[in-house]
Amino acid sequence: MSRGMAAGSDQETLGPLLNVLAQSLDVREVFARISALARQTVPHDCLLFGLVTDDGERYRVVAVSEDEPRAALLEKSFAPPSPGLAHEDFAIFRNLRSLPGKTEGLEGLVRTASSGADEPFEWHPGPPWVPMGYPSWLRLTVRLRGDVLGFLNFLSHAPDPYTEAHVPAGRRIADLVALAFAHERLAEEERQRVAAQERAARLDARVASLTAELEAAGPHAPVGSSKQWRDVLGHAAKVAGAETTVLLTGESGTGKEVVAHLIHRGSRRAEGPFVALNCAALPEALLESELFGYEKGAFTGAVSARAGRLEQAAGGTLFLDEVGEMSPAVQAKFLRVLQEREFQRLGGTRMLKADVRVIAATNRDLQVAMTRGAFREDLYYRLHVFAIHLPPLRERQEDILPLLEHFVEELGPVVLGRPAAGISREARARLLAYEWPGNVRELRNAVERALILCEGGLINPEHLPWYAESAKRVPTVSPAAPFPLAAPPAGGDFPAHGVDLEAMERGLIEGALKRAGQNKSKAAKLLGLSRSKLYTRMERFGLA
Repeated sequence: MSRGMAAGSDQETLGPLLNVLAQSLDVREVFARISALARQTVPHDCLLFGLVTDDGERYRVVAVSEDEPRAALLEKSFAPPSPGLAHEDFAIFRNLRSLPGKTEGLEGLVRTASSGADEPFEWHPGPPWVPMGYPSWLRLTVRLRGDVLGFLNFLSHAPDPYTEAHVPAGRRIADLVALAFAHERLAEEERQRVAAQERAARLDARVASLTAELEAAGPHAPVGSSKQWRDVLGHAAKVAGAETTVLLTGESGTGKEVVAHLIHRGSRRAEGPFVALNCAALPEALLESELFGYEKGAFTGAVSARAGRLEQAAGGTLFLDEVGEMSPAVQAKFLRVLQEREFQRLGGTRMLKADVRVIAATNRDLQVAMTRGAFREDLYYRLHVFAIHLPPLRERQEDILPLLEHFVEELGPVVLGRPAAGISREARARLLAYEWPGNVRELRNAVERALILCEGGLINPEHLPWYAESAKRVPTVSPAAPFPLAAPPAGGDFPAHGVDLEAMERGLIEGALKRAGQNKSKAAKLLGLSRSKLYTRMERFGLA
């Protein structure tokens, strides 16, 4: 092809070109035919189209007409020679060649719409097709709604084949190709939108299916209809199918174990065991042996080897409740489990594989504990892959009545041996007015107590715990108050209705926990109790 070859009449080209473009939404499928038609008006040896990348810094080759350069160039990206050239309406590059004495970089001439004359320039490192035998090309800039969409390049083996006479025909071809790519992009966006809607619909159906399945799952039923609770269930169902570590946060009694069961039941490990371990209920030495297991002779009393919870949960889910109560030593060992998926029994030398999915839960602010040095930063980030926060019951009051009905139906046959009569309107009003600091667990305990007192009849206000019956919160100890609470002064009167010692004990425990920042070991010291005795009392009052 020579420079003297003039641009042919494009009227006979555009009609057939439109017909070809109309035959497929994928321009790449017909790009070789587009090149053959375009060659009648703008002679070339290869036609190439590139789109600007999302960052606007480079452009990516998306269509090549010839087989040999297509294999080498397709999906390659490179930077334009200069920001100014990228915005020129057209550019004619002539006879680009390697810079003398340089391992990379090209030099040649370029003529643009604004310069109107050939100008020398250098391009580092230069486009990849020049070493393939295409030293010259005509490039048309393509815009969509004013923004640069990409470039159509007519490549030539000849050193100087193009003049400005080729630009008008090249422009019309470039605009048609760009329009076809724009339609293709819109069609792809529509396909992606429809696919996203279908995925969302499948996910919603999965959430509904998992929730319905668990709503018939006895003690682990996720009862509630509030938006907050449905959001929790939605997040749980979404993460269930992954192997991702999950961290459940929220106050005690909000239903973290219920959500952990939901995640397990919806996972690929659903047929495997669900093994739970409460890190706050055991002292450090016992927690370590329970979690990792031990070999015979590992310590006094270890008369035989015993598998720990990690081994018991193999193929299933390990649920670690109150993970914030782990001692630093146990944290360090458990970090290895999450990092390397392996561990050793106490007193053992053999490395065992940890084939478990970990779900952890805490009512403590682990970030605060981390800044105080009480919780390892690396372990926190290993656990905090997918966090779900469970709101307290006082923030989702519309769930109280469904929970009441569920507990009455569930506990009636257990406590009374027969279904309960129900709850009076007055009792419902009192229960709705109470703030439930112990959350769902406290509500369940209150219903169980009321069922015993009502002896199978209707639950009335007098059957409720005094703090719920009066619709007031249990008096708790101020974090600054001394321990223990003092008795009335000598000669002072006791309350007319008597002293509720259980309420006082509960208040002391709540106050100690507040002062200790929910750290159960510190709270136990404040109360003069062992941690296990404190936990027993917390369970009794629905605070565990």
